[in-house]
Amino acid sequence: MNNNTNSKCGMLYLCATPIGNLKDITARVLETLNMVDIIAAEDTRNSIHLLTHFDIHTPMTSYHEYNKVDKAYYLIDQMKEGKNIALITDAGTPGISDPGEVLVKMCHESGITVTSLPGPAACITALTLSGLPTRRFCFEGFLPGSDDKKARKDILEDLKDESRTMIIYEAPHHLKAALADLYETLGDRNMAICRELTKRFEEVMPTTLKAAIDYYNENDPRGEYVMVIEGKSLNDQKKEKQKEWLSMSIEEHMEYYESQGVSHKDAMKKVALDRGVQKREIYQALIKKTNKL
Repeated sequence: MNNNTNSKCGMLYLCATPIGNLKDITARVLETLNMVDIIAAEDTRNSIHLLTHFDIHTPMTSYHEYNKVDKAYYLIDQMKEGKNIALITDAGTPGISDPGEVLVKMCHESGITVTSLPGPAACITALTLSGLPTRRFCFEGFLPGSDDKKARKDILEDLKDESRTMIIYEAPHHLKAALADLYETLGDRNMAICRELTKRFEEVMPTTLKAAIDYYNENDPRGEYVMVIEGKSLNDQKKEKQKEWLSMSIEEHMEYYESQGVSHKDAMKKVALDRGVQKREIYQALIKKTNKL
């Protein structure tokens, strides 16, 4: 439940702001930014341009990665005193790859009502432009930096067998390294590289990981990037698993299941399914082996 435990408390409004084109801001966000008592912004120097453009004079305070916990306590105290606060990020929806998620969690724990005003999000914009499957997708945000090699390797290994379309953010100076690491771990995949989304020079490049590496060896990355990458097909996963089973003898495969308490009959069914054959083939192979003994 997201009910306010104190009716005198203010609320937190998560306000999505344009990721490039200022015309994408919603009437509801503009109304809210004018109505609230305080706007908490990721970078006040950046957000002042947005507020000036729309003639909004609500006081701002900073809320960013380096003060996200201490400042959250201050903002919650303000809301407990009855003030309404709008949270905005530099671009897009607060809480998405953004310290806003910390404030939201702390608001819930403090009984402060939170509401979200939907709008632009670079991850969804890129996904819909990519031409890749959109029914199932996962958002990874920014990969751990190269200075944290273990975390980066663990995340990449986790994505190796991901069947959903993957969405990853990357800064221009890290793009080449990210593409190289993704190619090394995932192999070649279809992908789309998106940059300057909603802006005048918006670019969506359908490509592959290998082709993208070749392209950026000849062209310097510029702007913030969203990579949308094809997931591993369920059929490919099935084939890889089947290849693992086929590396075992039928007897070893049967022992694998029977050691878990599976009956001989049911073990044959499972072995046949794993190996992509009919149950009678497993039965005949076992009989043939027995007759040779």
